[in-house]
Amino acid sequence: MRKTLALLALLLALPVAAQLQVTDDRGVTVSFARSPQRVVSLLPSLTESVCALGECRRLVGVDRFSNFPATVRDLPKVGGGIDPNIEAVVALRPEVVLIATSSRGAQRLESLGVKVLALEPHTSADARRVLERLGQLLEVPDAQRVWREIDAGVAAAAQSLPPSARNLRVYYEVSRGPYAAGPASFLGELLQRLGARNIIDPELGPFPQINPEFVVRADPDVIMAGDSEAQGLAQRPGWAGLRALRSGRVCLFSPDESDVLLRPGPRMPEAARLLARCLAHPSGMKRRG
Repeated sequence: MRKTLALLALLLALPVAAQLQVTDDRGVTVSFARSPQRVVSLLPSLTESVCALGECRRLVGVDRFSNFPATVRDLPKVGGGIDPNIEAVVALRPEVVLIATSSRGAQRLESLGVKVLALEPHTSADARRVLERLGQLLEVPDAQRVWREIDAGVAAAAQSLPPSARNLRVYYEVSRGPYAAGPASFLGELLQRLGARNIIDPELGPFPQINPEFVVRADPDVIMAGDSEAQGLAQRPGWAGLRALRSGRVCLFSPDESDVLLRPGPRMPEAARLLARCLAHPSGMKRRG
């Protein structure tokens, strides 16, 4: 009996092992005694993923660009995702901060004892993996179901396209520079699933900066861009003669639409529908050039 009591006392004296461990995109394993209830998200796609998993209520703060769903707009804003306001983040007493791997804030937050999970999707596979990691962190058992619904929505958008809208050669400008969406990006993958052909070489990477003359030589059938990135397209040297501009096959997306298109996550089906509508009726989406 004494030996039993002594063994029990020894076991009780041992530190309690972490019940939850999640490995982030840096390869760092972060341990939690329980699933965190106070979460700060510093990347819009991560904010949207948390909410898609039904756990919006755990968010206590977000970056200034997180604006969907509408409920997150009233949360405290703690600066940009790349360079967040560290003091504002710490003041929210988060149990974990979700942050992009490219952010400069992770090391500083960790030095202050704040747990950080660095996750940053660039491709569709990344978006799925991030959703699974967040499901693990938040102990949401049906994260796979959420992903299946996302994938099914993208597939439905692809199936909606008529044959005439397939095999079009597309140039998507994501920002001035110009920077393009290459085939290796999640946007490029969506375009491929919709049957479009990207004029960007896959070897250039997900979002390469390109020479405008490259677009002139490639002469795409359709040009896609955000309103703010597409001012004066026809005034660029040689662009006035592009077949896309001559035929009016230009899709200019509003800021809200660009938010949907540039965030790999739960709204990918909506992004696929926007791209599909552009491919089927590009001239109908031309706002100004």
